[in-house]
Amino acid sequence: MAKVIIAGGGASGMFAAIIAAQQGHEVELFEKNEKLGKKLFITGKGRCNLTNACDMEELFDSVCTNAKFLYSAFYGFTNQDTIQFFEDAGLHTKTERGNRVFPCSDHSSDVIQVLDKKMRQSGVKVHLNTKVKNLLLKEDQCIGICLDDGKKIFGDKVIVATGGLSYPSTGSTGDGYEFAKACGHKVTELMPSLVPFNASEKWVKELQGLSLKNVSIRIFDGKKKLYEDFGEMMFTHFGVTGPVILSASGRIGKKLRQKELKMEIDLKPALSEEQLDKRLVREFEEAQNRQFKNVLGSLFPAKLIPVMVELSEILPEKRVNEISREERQNFLHKIKHLELTLTGLRDYNEAIITKGGIQVKEINPSTMESKLVHGLYFIGEVLDLDAVTGGFNLQIAWSTAYAAAANLSE
Repeated sequence: MAKVIIAGGGASGMFAAIIAAQQGHEVELFEKNEKLGKKLFITGKGRCNLTNACDMEELFDSVCTNAKFLYSAFYGFTNQDTIQFFEDAGLHTKTERGNRVFPCSDHSSDVIQVLDKKMRQSGVKVHLNTKVKNLLLKEDQCIGICLDDGKKIFGDKVIVATGGLSYPSTGSTGDGYEFAKACGHKVTELMPSLVPFNASEKWVKELQGLSLKNVSIRIFDGKKKLYEDFGEMMFTHFGVTGPVILSASGRIGKKLRQKELKMEIDLKPALSEEQLDKRLVREFEEAQNRQFKNVLGSLFPAKLIPVMVELSEILPEKRVNEISREERQNFLHKIKHLELTLTGLRDYNEAIITKGGIQVKEINPSTMESKLVHGLYFIGEVLDLDAVTGGFNLQIAWSTAYAAAANLSE
């Protein structure tokens, strides 16, 4: 059996260590932080969205980049396998809205504890506060690693699980990209993903902290619709965030880095324009002698009312029975097409994942082994793979880790 060295003690690194050790290999894991799973700890707002319990078709559809590459990995270790692994390890899970799977305890620390315990039970040697400086290569073979203090550790197989660039405070500083480049690998353009948007409208700041549920968003490049989704979003001091926004960034982030885009929010997606017009007429008739600014309480959250009044261009003090049909139609259009100018993405400090990474054409999709260097494997976020929110990115971590660790003897 082989001596296996793993660089990185995040989700994919820990899982690969467990699987490799269970296969009978001698495994040593090196983590530069003082503890394991720092990024996993903050995943899902500290609740850790482990995976998604959807069917396989939706699993592939939720991958934004290089979904076909994941065919072997996803079928080799499925989302159901992930749930089973944690259940068998004593961590009870629950499935919430959108098939998102969480630990019943709602504590990401319990997930890390399970992985840590399984590693120790399997005989994995864990080295904390130990930074890998570079890989040791001999001709076209990876024969080990060199640590920051100059010490060399030799092994038969090296698995790089160093993550991306998102949340650099957790130790994700792009080390794996440098290792890959030094071996001759190409790294595609890197950018923050699953990240909030900046917007230019001044009124956005007034809505800071306001969360909208059950709205739909559409994002346009000129007249061309790039993206559409339904769900929850939130206004911030700089722009917009929330589940539908983060998922949108995975799909249109590249385009937004090149140019400004328009976003429309439909505040009442359950109503057609005709139905909404009837509702407005009814509301206005019931309060015909009241001022316009005082009759919108049943339509919008309190914080949104002054902004909608301002954007409607109807005088706030105007009596409702004096509002013309044209003014009402314009107001209706604003409700169904509330427009924002998106000016860019927030940076890696606020990004859940990194888009881009090691070019997957240079990686064996069945084993995650480099096609350029024997005995060298790349797993998780360091690869050019990413998905929308909902547990899909962690499933990529588990599946690629399993593909590498279960196939080390080949």
